[in-house]
Amino acid sequence: MNGQALVDAVREAKATELDRLGSDKYLIAATGADLERAPVLRSVAESAANGRDAFARWADEATGDAASAFETAAEAERDRFDRVVDSLAALPDDDADAAATIDGSDAPLDDALAEVDGEVERLAAAFVGRPLVADRTLLQVVSFFVNEADEARADLARDLRGEAGDRLDEGVDLLDAVCETDADWERARRGAEAVVDAAYEEYAATLEAMGVDPKPVC
Repeated sequence: MNGQALVDAVREAKATELDRLGSDKYLIAATGADLERAPVLRSVAESAANGRDAFARWADEATGDAASAFETAAEAERDRFDRVVDSLAALPDDDADAAATIDGSDAPLDDALAEVDGEVERLAAAFVGRPLVADRTLLQVVSFFVNEADEARADLARDLRGEAGDRLDEGVDLLDAVCETDADWERARRGAEAVVDAAYEEYAATLEAMGVDPKPVC
């Protein structure tokens, strides 16, 4: 196996979960059905804060190229958080001080990332699983702001989605460099799929608690 084959395998194995995370029900779950600009941005900022904190912690616990990769990822999430918070604070109907209350522990993937252990698993979680989830969920954020005729924030969401794609490409190269055996690739796959599973389970459980079926209506 190689890095691109791993990405393709995770996409195929988790196609249903990823498709549903990219549905128009995603923001209902992410915002508690509060489909306004501030809650949508806050959900994106919470995700960035979660990634920032997890990757910084992993960087401290890793060595060599893995430590550098996690630190770079943490810095990217800090930048993402700052950009989203700036956009949130600029809303005329939102209190700028509310940004100080945003906590990565509120993000759906907080527990899942906290439980990932092992260098290979963490690299796959950070650079494969999480970007695959972000690609799907940020698509709905783009669509939301397009529908709101808010092109500046739609462009911001497009930029963030593009950065998730770049992170995935980086993950291919990183895993090619660290995975040497079939056991390594299997661990990487488990790490990536665990993130997708956790994101979907949170999404489905939240919708079900609201009386909404997470499955698409055919």
